[in-house]
Amino acid sequence: MDNELFLQQFEEIEQKVERLIKTCQALEAANQELKAESASLRETIERKTDAERQFTEDKALIRSKIDSLMSRLDGFAELEKT
Repeated sequence: MDNELFLQQFEEIEQKVERLIKTCQALEAANQELKAESASLRETIERKTDAERQFTEDKALIRSKIDSLMSRLDGFAELEKT
């Protein structure tokens, strides 16, 4: 009888260990998915940051060219008045 009880308890422990292993495997898979998603999001943020930086640089260049043209037009208008 003691052997049967011991074997039954051992079988219960084996089942619990199996469930624990399956849970760990599922968590590991979920962790890998989250790592991949995190890397993808970091790449997206980096691309958007680069695009924003480029936009800011382009905007500054355009503003500079417009200011230059406006100055030239002002100079031309002054010449016309004389």
